[in-house]
Amino acid sequence: MTMSSATIKLFLPFGDAKRLRTAEISNWSGKAIAAPRTDLDDLLGREEAGKAGVYLLLGTDLDTGKPAAYVGEAEVVRDRLKQHKEKEFWVSAVFFVSKDENLTKAHIRYLEGRLIEEAKKAERYTIQNSQSGGSRLPESDREDMEVFLMRIRQLLPVLGADVLMPIGEVAQQQKSSWLRCECKGAVGKGQRTVNGFVVFKGSTAVEQERPSAKKQHPFVVVLRQNLIAEETLVSQNGFLIFTRDAEFTSPSTAAAVIHGGGANGLTGWRDEAGKTLKEIEA
Repeated sequence: MTMSSATIKLFLPFGDAKRLRTAEISNWSGKAIAAPRTDLDDLLGREEAGKAGVYLLLGTDLDTGKPAAYVGEAEVVRDRLKQHKEKEFWVSAVFFVSKDENLTKAHIRYLEGRLIEEAKKAERYTIQNSQSGGSRLPESDREDMEVFLMRIRQLLPVLGADVLMPIGEVAQQQKSSWLRCECKGAVGKGQRTVNGFVVFKGSTAVEQERPSAKKQHPFVVVLRQNLIAEETLVSQNGFLIFTRDAEFTSPSTAAAVIHGGGANGLTGWRDEAGKTLKEIEA
């Protein structure tokens, strides 16, 4: 579903954008409340926490060090969040409720299922849920909840959580502007993103790092090892192939992974006409 334009109203009760905050969108019946774990008591004390809604707990997977999230639903959000105090991984929480209190148990179970589905598809966070939610709804209600979900999708990045944003989603829509990075037969295809640079699924990287990489660019070796361990990079026909879109902090980091050693991404990435990224952005 294509997202429409939106006017978002943020309120900072403590005047600090990192602490408890609320978010609303014009002409939408929903409302979001987000807070770091250190403001949990204030979060639980909000009137909105007594309503039915869906919530996300956000933090880091204690075993892998990767971003992690737990998605849930509750007829009284406050009661369920209290139960999650025993979960160590999370450092912030955000929940969504309806201002007109029209969300039923079936509605929030449907939203929970769709949130889990989209979060897993985006592959940015490890989803901690042991099982998926979900419920069947009449067609009209389902359409209403899809609109509600679209608004959740718009608000989450504003509140510091890109859990539903597929890697490379925007760039994938602009294939004519894809860039290429080549090295010893390996070909990477990618594009800048709002978070850095994405290398698209199906791209290849050289299989062996340069002999100098361990000493001069150890971060590249470690990064490639991590990508291999999580099977984002898989050995195939003498190269390492990207099994999914992979986002990096910069064009140079992306190019270095493809080259197996240090690389200048501004000159290593080129368009179909041979123009370097540096020339394109000059």
